[in-house]
Amino acid sequence: MAEFTIDVVESAPYAQMAYVLSRPGRTDALVVDPGFDSRTILELLEHDGKSLAAILNTHGHVDHIAGNAALKAAHPDAPLIIGRGDAPMLTDRVKNLSAPSGEPVLSPPADRLVDDGDRLELAGFSILVREIPGHSPGSVVYILDAEEPAAVLGGDVLFAGSIGRVDFGGDPKRDFEVLMSGITAKLLTLPDEARVYPGHGGVTTIGSERRTNPYVREYLARTAPRDDGA
Repeated sequence: MAEFTIDVVESAPYAQMAYVLSRPGRTDALVVDPGFDSRTILELLEHDGKSLAAILNTHGHVDHIAGNAALKAAHPDAPLIIGRGDAPMLTDRVKNLSAPSGEPVLSPPADRLVDDGDRLELAGFSILVREIPGHSPGSVVYILDAEEPAAVLGGDVLFAGSIGRVDFGGDPKRDFEVLMSGITAKLLTLPDEARVYPGHGGVTTIGSERRTNPYVREYLARTAPRDDGA
């Protein structure tokens, strides 16, 4: 598979990571989760001579959608893509958690909604969509499963040594179980060398999180099939 680059733009005040993906020789790029620093993202695209092929949102929380409006204004033909379950958050200040922040944020509505198992072909990338709710109602991850190693644009699902918060909904205990079930079924089944690019913090790998992430280790130990000697 051809090489690609991932540029990272970190935005205050939440230390949120946006990603700009492109392949050498192509004139288009993808942006995943544009945060509050949309200016740097747009300058990066202009500097590299890239048009915007699409905006991918992993979920609808304010820090991951704050740059949508600016990017759509600059590149109106670029589709805005988000998981079906989080689409209402784009245009609702309460649902996207920006209302109490003093800086309420609205995004343009989505141009395309994606569901678990969908595949996107954009900017020279083949991207598998997997829905992993729990942190938000319809959070998705975007998996570049044709790359070596695979790359996961993971949003706030799985971090280096941690997982996404589950206290934004009405039932944290249930949301924790839903989130961990999704991580186990849809991320831990990837090869150990698969790289995870999270919405906050540094890049990690599936193998590292399987071995050292305390939430993952506890959940796997608790849910492992029992050997009763039968």
